[in-house]
Amino acid sequence: MQGGSSGIVYGGLKYQARCIADVRADAGSTTFLAGTLSLKEENEVHLIRLSPAESELVCDGLFYHPNEIWDLKSCPFDHRVFSTVYTSGEGYGAAVWKIPEQHGQSNSPQLEQLFKLTEHTGKIRCVLWWPLGKHDKLISIDDRNIFLWSIDTSNKSAKVISQGSADMLPNLRGGAWDPHNHNSVAAISDSSLHLWDLRSMEKSVAIEHAHIRDVDYNPKKQNLIATAEDEFGIRLWDLRMLKHPLKDLPGHSHWTWTVRHNPEYDELLLSAGTDSTVNLWLAQVSSNDSGPDSPGSPKRQEEPLLNSYTDYEDSIYAPTIHHYSLLCLTMEGLFWNQSSPTCRENEACQSSSAFKRVCCLYNWCCTELCLAIVPC
Repeated sequence: MQGGSSGIVYGGLKYQARCIADVRADAGSTTFLAGTLSLKEENEVHLIRLSPAESELVCDGLFYHPNEIWDLKSCPFDHRVFSTVYTSGEGYGAAVWKIPEQHGQSNSPQLEQLFKLTEHTGKIRCVLWWPLGKHDKLISIDDRNIFLWSIDTSNKSAKVISQGSADMLPNLRGGAWDPHNHNSVAAISDSSLHLWDLRSMEKSVAIEHAHIRDVDYNPKKQNLIATAEDEFGIRLWDLRMLKHPLKDLPGHSHWTWTVRHNPEYDELLLSAGTDSTVNLWLAQVSSNDSGPDSPGSPKRQEEPLLNSYTDYEDSIYAPTIHHYSLLCLTMEGLFWNQSSPTCRENEACQSSSAFKRVCCLYNWCCTELCLAIVPC
């Protein structure tokens, strides 16, 4: 690993886990949810908060969940509401839950189930909340279909508005909801990416013949997305001209599993993959840029890789970004706890002296959670 940090370990997880979600609706603190994945035991959702002094991880709540959790998302407008995708011996399911009032108690065994998403017959991949503020819709994706739901968390109700079928597309895997247009979602399959219009449930623009593992919208600029791909690492695209990517960031030697923009500084991206590497990028693009092979192509930015962290022994699957923090999930118990790296001067860092990078690594074997703070 290049650089590192002092590590903060949370040892409260008794079982294996695969899901971490940032709680963006809790603007007053750095808070996230972790969901466990135990086959034989009753599973748990942990509400974990970084102390104001950034010296310890505190369990603000421990809640029992009846099934293995494979996807977990926090509601962007209510910090007590979240969704899970889970599996049991009977198949896959999805539900939306509410954390009860705790009144000073750290343990509360009973989550309130607001509603289930019951129309699925296939393998449910994920639930998507529209990322910007309050919205009365929800998306769920299984391996063959996309569902748009009308939800009311106050009345504990969910109703399917429309459904789109993948038709001949092989195996839908997930997607991202456009923060600039709540009628558009990007969905990925085994070999392509398609944009769906949620009003008509029709597929439109596509990136074909690409083994895309993940997609993320630029939070500040319209029409720009980042994809994580098997062959090419990270690619940045303008959805209006998909003949060529705007930029290639080939920083991984094996499959690139995931990519995320920083929600405040959209030129900062995090990527992770099966090469046991976490990369932090400074990728300056705009919607006016041309593709790299087109006439008038801009000169490639020099050294867009800010830091590469390689001192891990297993694949890294799930980075999550919370304000000025990066949270990463790995199946191996290696903690990021070395001295602070020197960050090259750049516009994003200069614009906020408070910017810091935080990486959170789940220990699959020892059930410990480590938070590492890296000042910029």
